[in-house]
Amino acid sequence: MRRTPEGWPRLALSVYYEDASAAIDWLTAAFGFEVRLVVRGEGGIVEHSELTFGEAVVMVGDDRRQKPFGPRVSSPRGAGGANTQIAMFYVDDVEAHCARARDAGAEISYPPSVTDYGPEYWADKNYQCVDPEGHAWWFCERVRG
Repeated sequence: MRRTPEGWPRLALSVYYEDASAAIDWLTAAFGFEVRLVVRGEGGIVEHSELTFGEAVVMVGDDRRQKPFGPRVSSPRGAGGANTQIAMFYVDDVEAHCARARDAGAEISYPPSVTDYGPEYWADKNYQCVDPEGHAWWFCERVRG
């Protein structure tokens, strides 16, 4: 029996924004995410969405939606700039991906650089950026290993 639903990875990420609609537009333009689903609630609030990036799924929602369960959710902007996690994705060309994100207005907080863990491990070229509402994102390209 398959326990993970068809079309879903074993891990999916949820991020919340003050303006999820604008964030969805930005994430598709800046990072190349693709919209699979957007569910809107009263007043056009994004109750749920699913963006894909390869086999990854990123769910984006408005932080002002009414949530019947779990803890309060917030964009980093609404939480005084705090980030409690950073999502990491592998891309085919980290330099081109970084340029695309920069052109879309991402703040590049760690420019493309190679991290080499030694000959018995691997090396990745990676960069980190921050989106317009303060979420941090990390993108990597395997260069050895």
